Amino acid sequence: MKILIAADMEGITGVTHWEETDPANHEYTRYRKIMTDEVNEAIAGAADAGAEQFIVADGHGDGTNILIEELDSRAKLNSGGASPMSMMQGVDSETGGVIFIGYHARAGSQNAVLAHTWSAGRIANVWLNQSLVGEYGLNAALAGHFNVPVIMISGDQTACEQAVELIGPIETAIVKRSTGYFSAECLPLKITLPLIREKSKQAVLHLRDKTAPKTFVVATPVHLAIEFRQPESADRSARLPGALRVNGLRVEFIIPTMLGAHAVFRAAVKQSYD
Repeated sequence: MKILIAADMEGITGVTHWEETDPANHEYTRYRKIMTDEVNEAIAGAADAGAEQFIVADGHGDGTNILIEELDSRAKLNSGGASPMSMMQGVDSETGGVIFIGYHARAGSQNAVLAHTWSAGRIANVWLNQSLVGEYGLNAALAGHFNVPVIMISGDQTACEQAVELIGPIETAIVKRSTGYFSAECLPLKITLPLIREKSKQAVLHLRDKTAPKTFVVATPVHLAIEFRQPESADRSARLPGALRVNGLRVEFIIPTMLGAHAVFRAAVKQSYD
């Protein structure tokens, strides 16, 4: 069985400020090590339950955060930010399940550390078929295109609650309890690392005995809607073929498949930067 570990950074324990996730800040070195440790525990737990192949997608920033010299030797690492599947690089129809490590809540969430959706400065909201989603939703829907279920998530309580509400009763490892955008009650690694390992193990066991939640599949064609924070971003994204400008901030698309919708979403966000 092959498991994809899709990892982000804002949801790992201890992180409460953007500076801690920024390579230009001295604190970043600490937290990329913790990110690597949390990924390793997810691999170990999945292996405890019988998984044999592991692909890790480094999904934070430019995708060069996980320390490959400290990564579990059973895994392969997808690094770099321009890969075709981005935060989900490595997912395919042969993947048994996906585990989200270090995930955060969607933009605008209360009691959610660094809550955002893809770009904190550019995007206010994203909808798939009228369902408000965060990165967990976009990535779970992409996995669903390949009929692959998401089976676990780690992060703060709000990220975990939102993922369960959208995807179903997946395993959750709550590594911190957010009390604001820049504040949380964080658990020490001696607690969070065994917790992640156990939840990963249970998630794969459920997958093996067919009691895991159903795959999150978005009906097609996909109605993708993006609400930007500034009209200029919408101006630029509305230049894409098939775009419908709804108002000053909102641009919508109708895309035949979720794979295509994911690509259009990335192009629209990138266009908003240029």
